[in-house]
Amino acid sequence: MQKQTKQENLTSRLGFILLSVGCAVGLGNVWRFPYIAGKNGGAIFVLFYLLFIIMIGVPIMIMEFSVGRSSRKSVASAFNVLEPAGTKWHNFKYFAMFGNYLLMMFYTVVTGWILKYLILMASGKLNNLHNDQISNVFYSVQSNVVGSVFWTILVIIIGFSICFLGLQKGSEKITKYMMSFLFLIILILIIKSISLPNADKGVAFFLMPNLESIKEIGLINIISSALSQAFFTLSVGIGSMEIFGSFINKDRKLLGESISIAVLDTIVAVGAGLVIFPACAAFGVDVNSGPGLIFITLPHVFNFMAGGQLWGTLFFLFMFFAALSTVIGVFENIIAFGMDLFNWSRKKSILINIISLSVLCLPCALGFNVLSFIHPLGSNSNIMDLEDFILSANLMPIGSIFFILFCTSRKGWGFDNFIEEANCGKGLSLPKNIKSYLTFTLPILILLLFIQGYAQMFF
Repeated sequence: MQKQTKQENLTSRLGFILLSVGCAVGLGNVWRFPYIAGKNGGAIFVLFYLLFIIMIGVPIMIMEFSVGRSSRKSVASAFNVLEPAGTKWHNFKYFAMFGNYLLMMFYTVVTGWILKYLILMASGKLNNLHNDQISNVFYSVQSNVVGSVFWTILVIIIGFSICFLGLQKGSEKITKYMMSFLFLIILILIIKSISLPNADKGVAFFLMPNLESIKEIGLINIISSALSQAFFTLSVGIGSMEIFGSFINKDRKLLGESISIAVLDTIVAVGAGLVIFPACAAFGVDVNSGPGLIFITLPHVFNFMAGGQLWGTLFFLFMFFAALSTVIGVFENIIAFGMDLFNWSRKKSILINIISLSVLCLPCALGFNVLSFIHPLGSNSNIMDLEDFILSANLMPIGSIFFILFCTSRKGWGFDNFIEEANCGKGLSLPKNIKSYLTFTLPILILLLFIQGYAQMFF
C-alpha cells in the first residue's frame, strides 16, 4: 500500500507556499473577481475585499493550517485526532468533504470552458469576429452537450493525472512551474494593458474609490459581495487549505506563511483587474457584463489589439494555469479523504474519484443545455448559480465559524493548543491578545454578513 496522507511531506517551504497559493489562486481571482468588482463599483469593492482578506481570510487560514499541521491528517480525519474525548466535532468532516466536492462540481466545468477557449484563441478561430459572433461562440460552448461534458472530464483527468505522479513529483513540482509562469504572464499582460490608449480610465475605476457607486449599488450589497469573494478566493471554511498544513513541518510560524499566501493571492486578483479594466476602458467596452466578461467581452477586446491573438492566447493560458492549480489543490484534499477514511492507496482513491467527479459534474455541465429549463434561484439562474450560492454564501462562512469555534472553545481544541501550534517555529507570532477578536468579534461579523447575504438574495 502506498504511503498515507499523514506520511507525505512537501520538499520545501516554497513548495508549500506555491501549492497553497495555487489552491487559493484560481477562478475566484481571474474570473469571478473582475466581474464582481465591475458590478460592485470597482475600487470601493476592492477596499472592502482587501479588508476582509486581512480581518477574516488570514485568521481562518491560520486555523486551517494549524489543524492540519497538528493532526497530520486531511479534514476527513483531523478532528478525530484533535477533539476532546466524547465530543462530536468530527462530524464536520461530512460538511467539509461535501464542500470540496461541490466546489469541483462547477469549477471543473468553467475550467473546461477556459481550456476550450485557449485552444480557440491559439488556433485563431476567434480572430476578426464581431461581438455577436463572439457571443454565439460562448453560447455554443455552453449549449454543446457532448463538448461541455468532454472538456469538463478532460480537466478532471488532467488534474488527477498530475496528482497520480505523487505529492512531490506531481502536485508540488508542476504547481511550482505553473505558478512561476502565471506570475510572468500576468506581468507581461499588465504592462501591455496599461500601455493602451485611455487605459488610465480603467485603472482609475479599479483603484480610485468613487463614493457615487455606494449610492447606486448600496453599501451593504458591496460589503456582502466583498465578503463572499474573500471566502471564495482563499478557499477557506471547507478545509481546502487545511490539507497543506498536514504536509509541512514546524519550522515556520503560520501567521507569516498565511500572510505570504494571502498577499500572493491578492496580487493575482489585482493583477487580473489591471489587465481587464484598462483593456476594456481602452476600447470602450462595458466592464459590468457579468460572468461573460472574460468569454465574450475580452475576446472582443483582443480583436481590437495589434497582435491580439498572441495576447488573447497568453491571457487564457494564464487563466488555465490559475484554474488548474486550484483543481490540483482541491483534488489533493479529495484524494486524501479516501486515503484517511478507507485506507485506500493514492492510486485507488484517484481512480474512484475520477469516476465519481465525472458523474457529479454532470448537472452543472448540462445546466446550460439539456437542463437549462431549471432555474433554482429564479429566472435566468442555473444549476451553477445554485452550486456557487450554496458554497460561497453558505458552506464557506458556516465552515469558517466552525473552525473558529473549534480553535477557540474550551470544549473544542482550545485556544491554547491552537496558539501553540500556530506560533511553533520561526517568523511572525500570532499575539495571544487576539483571543477576544477570534472568539467573539470574528464569528459575529461573519454571521451578520451571512444573514445579510440571504437578505440580499431573497428580499
